[in-house]
Amino acid sequence: MKIVLMFMLFVNLLFGGKTMSVYDIKVKDINGQELTLEKYKNKVMLVVNVASKCGFTGQYEGLEKLHEKYSSKGLAVLGFPCNQFLAQEPGSEKEIKEFCSLTYGVKFDMFSKIDVNGNNTHPLYKFLKSSSSGIMGTDMIKWNFTKFLVDKNGKVLKRYSPSTTPAEIEKDIIKALQ
Repeated sequence: MKIVLMFMLFVNLLFGGKTMSVYDIKVKDINGQELTLEKYKNKVMLVVNVASKCGFTGQYEGLEKLHEKYSSKGLAVLGFPCNQFLAQEPGSEKEIKEFCSLTYGVKFDMFSKIDVNGNNTHPLYKFLKSSSSGIMGTDMIKWNFTKFLVDKNGKVLKRYSPSTTPAEIEKDIIKALQ
């Protein structure tokens, strides 16, 4: 908790006293282009750390179904490949993009590989984890396909375990889109 508070203080100083929001965070898309999450302002975001060689990889299909059904209503599914769990995302960004497209027809936004735990945790995951703790109050991401639902104003609504399927999140997405 101390580290999170120190990080938030540092960010506050860095942004000249302005409170940092999820929209200030810089990310790189799967093609290596840097952008901020400002692109998703006023949208509901479902942020997922993904992997191509995981027991939960089949969830790509459900994530794509959510994207197809609700993107026109304001849902943005964001996939962040991560290789921190038994090296289940070993490929390059090009290989990941090709796998997702050919195997699951993924059209939702995919990003470059990131770390979700440890010393090199991406700022997005620092933000998400500090906003919504996991089981027993821990902030650590336990496995691939942990999901975060973020409302239209950038507030984390809920964190879901890897075993929670995209279909099980649909009712919360519908509520957030209203």
